[in-house]
Amino acid sequence: MRTRLLLGLALLSTGLLAGAFGYGAANLVPTFNSVPIDMRLDFHTQLMKMNGITMQGAMAVSALSALALAVLTRGRPRLLAATAGFLTVASFLITRFGNVPINGQIKQWAAKVPPADHARILRRWELFNDVRTCTALAAFAILICVALRRADLRGAEHR
Repeated sequence: MRTRLLLGLALLSTGLLAGAFGYGAANLVPTFNSVPIDMRLDFHTQLMKMNGITMQGAMAVSALSALALAVLTRGRPRLLAATAGFLTVASFLITRFGNVPINGQIKQWAAKVPPADHARILRRWELFNDVRTCTALAAFAILICVALRRADLRGAEHR
């Protein structure tokens, strides 16, 4: 029962994380790129204020629940859950050491004038965003595999 609830929490939090990153990559970034730079910078700055707490919370719950699931399971599910946990930790590290420093620069640009090479720096932010989106999606897909494997095993027991 405890493992089942933990798997549910891991699926929910990691799915929300992957969904938020996926939505951002598929919708927000192209929108950012289609508006004037001053509008992008203002919106990006405001969005980061809101995302700071929610996304860090989602990353923490995702990583901790997947790693706790790894501790409580055995065999292949343990390896899969640990991999999902480490991928979520990778999303956090990419965010913390890739996106967040650039977010700080963007905040300064919004108050002043962006530097001449701002397009290159924004592309670097987008690269970090794409990589963290992929790691979060991979973590979610792996946890789905864990859940489906459990369901298959449970179904085989009842046949």
